[in-house]
Amino acid sequence: MTSMQQLYLLVPMAPLAGALVAGLAGRVVGRAGAHWVTIIGVTISFLASVVVFLDVMNGNVFNGSVYTWLTSGATRFEIGFLIDRLSVLMMVVVTFVSLMVHIYTIGYMADDPGYQRFFSYISLFTFSMLMLVMSNNFVQLFFGWEAVGVVSYLLIGFWYTRPTAIYANLKAFLVNRVGDFGFLLGIGLVLAHFGTLDYASVFSHAPGMAQTTIEIFPGSPWLLISVICICLFIGAMGKSAQFPLHVWLPDSMEGPTPISALIHAATMVTAGIFMVSRMSPLFELSEAALSFVLVIGGITAFFMALIAVVQYDIKRVIAYSTLSQLGYMTVALGASAYSVGMFHLMTHAFFKAVLFLGAGSVIIALHHEQDMRKMGGLRKYMPITYFTMLIGALANAGLPPFAGFFSKDSIIEAVHLSHTPGAGFAHLMVLMGVFVGGLYSFRLIFYAFHGKERFGAHARDHGHDSHAAAHDEHGHSHAPHETPAVVTVPLILLAIPSIAAGWFIGTILYGGYFGSAIYISPAHEGLAEMAKEFHGVIGMMLHAVTTLPFWFALSGAVTAWYLYIVNPELPGVLRQKFSFVVNILMEKYGFDRFNDWFFAGGVRAIGGGLWKFGDVTIIDGFMVNGSARLVGWISGLVRLAQSGYIYHYAFTMIIGVFVLLTLWFGQV
Repeated sequence: MTSMQQLYLLVPMAPLAGALVAGLAGRVVGRAGAHWVTIIGVTISFLASVVVFLDVMNGNVFNGSVYTWLTSGATRFEIGFLIDRLSVLMMVVVTFVSLMVHIYTIGYMADDPGYQRFFSYISLFTFSMLMLVMSNNFVQLFFGWEAVGVVSYLLIGFWYTRPTAIYANLKAFLVNRVGDFGFLLGIGLVLAHFGTLDYASVFSHAPGMAQTTIEIFPGSPWLLISVICICLFIGAMGKSAQFPLHVWLPDSMEGPTPISALIHAATMVTAGIFMVSRMSPLFELSEAALSFVLVIGGITAFFMALIAVVQYDIKRVIAYSTLSQLGYMTVALGASAYSVGMFHLMTHAFFKAVLFLGAGSVIIALHHEQDMRKMGGLRKYMPITYFTMLIGALANAGLPPFAGFFSKDSIIEAVHLSHTPGAGFAHLMVLMGVFVGGLYSFRLIFYAFHGKERFGAHARDHGHDSHAAAHDEHGHSHAPHETPAVVTVPLILLAIPSIAAGWFIGTILYGGYFGSAIYISPAHEGLAEMAKEFHGVIGMMLHAVTTLPFWFALSGAVTAWYLYIVNPELPGVLRQKFSFVVNILMEKYGFDRFNDWFFAGGVRAIGGGLWKFGDVTIIDGFMVNGSARLVGWISGLVRLAQSGYIYHYAFTMIIGVFVLLTLWFGQV
């Protein structure tokens, strides 16, 4: 094994080692030991990822097996790494955001009794995600996919004494199982028809299988590649929270805020986006699958953004924002602009982590208050948090020169140039989503940081939860103040790429950064056309002033300013006037209610029916009690003959002799 291959191994193993020490020896190493060992592990992983990144940029790509896990017939199930430009980008983003979250957690979870356990979980989460993005075969991809799901279950339900947290982590786990069922079917079809689970082998054989059909229902042939891609994408719909499997992500806000940043910024929810980009050689062979991806992404991008506009919980606003941004990434994938989707994944990782960690900073300052109606005027008390979150909001809204502008505008342009069926609908959705994005981003900023102060006495009288009550003795009525350096330094470090990450657009999108890691069919020329029109970062920003997305984003921000600064009474009036629409949005289009009634209620009804008919009637009633009654009935008959009277026995003997003689004479 070369020194570079040892470095590849070090990237996922360093966080795993930290997780094991913090988790298994948490009491021995103590609180400080737990955060030091995990932070050192993730720092090593980040530095190693940077070295690997530089090595790959010099043209050194690796695709090989680390060891064979098991062999079944001719099929080998291996653990292996594919280190190319796609995976190293993910490695650097994941380890950097994870490192910032680890440092931030020291401040956020300072008083929590589960301190060591928490550090163990987030380090284990980082390991799982790295195994997923570095995999060179479907088995390891599935291992990382499921490991991320399991650890997210543990993290969302971290405060396991809260019924809402337990409900949220169970919901996340079950919804992801639905997606993972499709994902597993896709992998099963790959193994059945390609005879291998190695990416390189599958991709090389895929063009020859492009016209192969299978019959899911007798008499209706389907293209094999289309079925595989749609099944794989159903897995991505669960993990990347796409409509209608999006319902778990807003509820997962029940976990501590660092988790929101880790799961919803750079790692778990982007696993589906990464996976589809990795599978580009397959998806490019199926127009049906690309259309499906486009439409699902378009629906998610617009309709989830609308819900963010009516939310009051600061973390839920950002959660619905994440859903919308994931919709944008998915739309890019459907338009065959995989590199644009990955570019937005990268920029989004930074500015969304800023927003989540900034929200956490506000929550700390207000003693675990999350309701924006009990905030306001925080700008002068928390300047660092305010400015970093403002940068995050500007990037999220897609305004130049911030990172989100470059990636979001590129997605809208790529969809506009796409000829894939469904592109027109998706283009309309992402265009309208830009206005809503500007509105909800600045609604959060103006509501929480500007206007009159609504905390203090009001918050004390109407405490949000048990946390608020618990902190009364620490001066709940005192003015909030800026959070410690372990919280603000990660915010500043993440705010820098939230501004500057978009400036690398020329290299990443038009400089052939991804090279052979992403395949685009010659029939899908949208990105090539965009490259002809690209005249540098400054040129793109100047040109933006003449385009609809810029004015939509700006008008969304101005609308928020008018509603929450100029005329703060107006939102309440509008909520009353349009109460029907607001109620639909507050009910999240009824998906949760429907799932509770149809799926949860249906399962309970089936379970109740099986218990009443199967258990009570058949097993208890017929088999157990029925056999007892049968024995009792036979015993009753026998008891009639066993009376104890001599003349009864004599009479029985005479009858018996009579019957025997009758039978004997009948035979003679």
